[in-house]
Amino acid sequence: MCGIVAVIGSREAASLLLEGLRQLEYRGYDSAGIATVNGERQLSCLRAEGKLVNLTQRFEASGAPGHCGIGHTRWATHGKPEERNAHPHLDGPGRVAVVQNGIIENYRTLREELQAEGVVFRSETDTEVIPHLLSRELSRLQAGGSAPSGALLLQALQAVLPRLHGAYALAVVWAELPGALVVARKAAPLLIGLGEGEFLCASDTPALAGFTRTILPLEDGEVALLTPLGIELYDAAGDRVQRTPSLLSGTEHVADKRSFRHFMLKEIHEQPETAALWVARHLPESEPGAAPHAGSLVALPLDESVYEGVERIQILACGTSRHAAQVGAYLLEQLAGIPTSVFYASEFRYAPPPLSANTLTIGVTQSGETADTLAALAMEQERRRAVADPAYAPRLLGITNRPESSLGRMVDHILDIGAGIEVGVAATKTFLGQLLAFYGLALAFAERHGGGATGHGPEQLRQLAAGLRAVPEQLRALVDDHDRRCEQLAHLFADTQDVIFLGRGINYPIALEGALKLKEISYIHAEGYPAGEMKHGPIALLDARVPVVSIAVPGAVFDKVLSNAQEAKARDAQLIGVAPECADAEVFDTLLPVPVVDELLSPLLTVIPMQLLSYHIAAHRGLDVDQPRNLAKSVTVE
Repeated sequence: MCGIVAVIGSREAASLLLEGLRQLEYRGYDSAGIATVNGERQLSCLRAEGKLVNLTQRFEASGAPGHCGIGHTRWATHGKPEERNAHPHLDGPGRVAVVQNGIIENYRTLREELQAEGVVFRSETDTEVIPHLLSRELSRLQAGGSAPSGALLLQALQAVLPRLHGAYALAVVWAELPGALVVARKAAPLLIGLGEGEFLCASDTPALAGFTRTILPLEDGEVALLTPLGIELYDAAGDRVQRTPSLLSGTEHVADKRSFRHFMLKEIHEQPETAALWVARHLPESEPGAAPHAGSLVALPLDESVYEGVERIQILACGTSRHAAQVGAYLLEQLAGIPTSVFYASEFRYAPPPLSANTLTIGVTQSGETADTLAALAMEQERRRAVADPAYAPRLLGITNRPESSLGRMVDHILDIGAGIEVGVAATKTFLGQLLAFYGLALAFAERHGGGATGHGPEQLRQLAAGLRAVPEQLRALVDDHDRRCEQLAHLFADTQDVIFLGRGINYPIALEGALKLKEISYIHAEGYPAGEMKHGPIALLDARVPVVSIAVPGAVFDKVLSNAQEAKARDAQLIGVAPECADAEVFDTLLPVPVVDELLSPLLTVIPMQLLSYHIAAHRGLDVDQPRNLAKSVTVE
């Protein structure tokens, strides 16, 4: 969850570190810090509680000289978000500094061992054991006659790493080495950016995009020594590794808020563009009267082996990605007739279902770094490889906004949603991108499996594809309209404590997503329910103080949802409807209108009022919309 940066080269490190941390602050903003080493072998360490602006002020007041340094922006795991728990952490003499992203699971044992030797700890964090262990190892090596060098620091780190149980990405500087630093990763992301005579290492690509487009992602277990002269890369066994760097994709750029008040609002307004780009890439216009054939409706960059012989699909995801997966499962079952199950990745790891033959496993994570999802995919891959029957062989597909991520390196097949950098912690345009990826996947499977058994034959599929092509323009009108409507509505929620979101069928996951968005950024308790389940318990919560947001679109469950809304209204609940403008919508006290489309396409539109309502309520309350408390954009710890 935390963000780390490290830099070495010919320029002053501190300003590069601060800019890198600014691009990574979405990963955590409980505290921040930097450490630099200058040519006089002096180590400067600056730390500050709270957001990066506090650290920047300290740097402006005192400076941090040196061409080599490390930085960190923290999402607290072990230890409260206080300055003493901020990274970098130092050894006793203040000569070794470490930043880390991850969790050292055996830190208590290591801490007790070091305390027994007289080490005094200054923080409550798991990370602080690392500089003390390194300091001890460096002292041992120097006592044996070894002089300070990059090779010595590398050797010390390689000796310490096997003692660290858990997941980590870390960077180390040593006061004795103003011209070198070392980095390592295990089950947490870390990439090296290659400049001219300088190198920048970071947790995620936004920190690198303004520095270089040439990157070298570290693999699990790898350690690297960085000097201005180059990179020495080693695997977990200590063997030297040679690997060709790669280039960042063309969609990567430094985030710019432009004239919008918040990144989240900007990213909501970017969704028509996200949809238009997806349509242009994946929905080629077919010739009128052309005979249907495989791939005629949707062009996905996937090998035919992904589709062949698939009898079941299982989807692993967390949070917002899981809601997209639920919509995807509905589409895959209703269009392609393939039994599809959605699992919380964090639960799948510890209670996986029995193995089934000819199963496609899909991992969904916008960052490509979600620890639970990656671990669940790795476990599924391992247990399937243990089965001799080729029908049980692993078949993995990833859906992500970062094809260069750990997910992209883990699985053989990737669907890049191509939404561009999303800074707001609450996902909006990446959620839409995930939805679109599932629409494309469902169409592709339906074409190959034949939609007759589901009632969706070639003509129905073509109509659905045509409807998808119209979505970008519908989104443009919808975003502008609801931005105004929701801003005017937000004041009604000034004192609200609880909100219920209702949906049925394919819009039930959108009700869940609406509730999650409201919780994430406004801190209002909200729950999403299948509308038909309200009378089985949640109706007890309803009174005049509990608004109900109900999604009602024409289709198989339209009348049912309206009936459920009436039940809520009979209990004095304030009703907000996400529905077309029609006589039936008169049941709602407030209407957030959406156009009439095929029910299967409606989630792409009904999610817009959910996002904007949550945004404007939070903004009206004066809250930090882009960086809500206790959250981080990329969840890289269990």
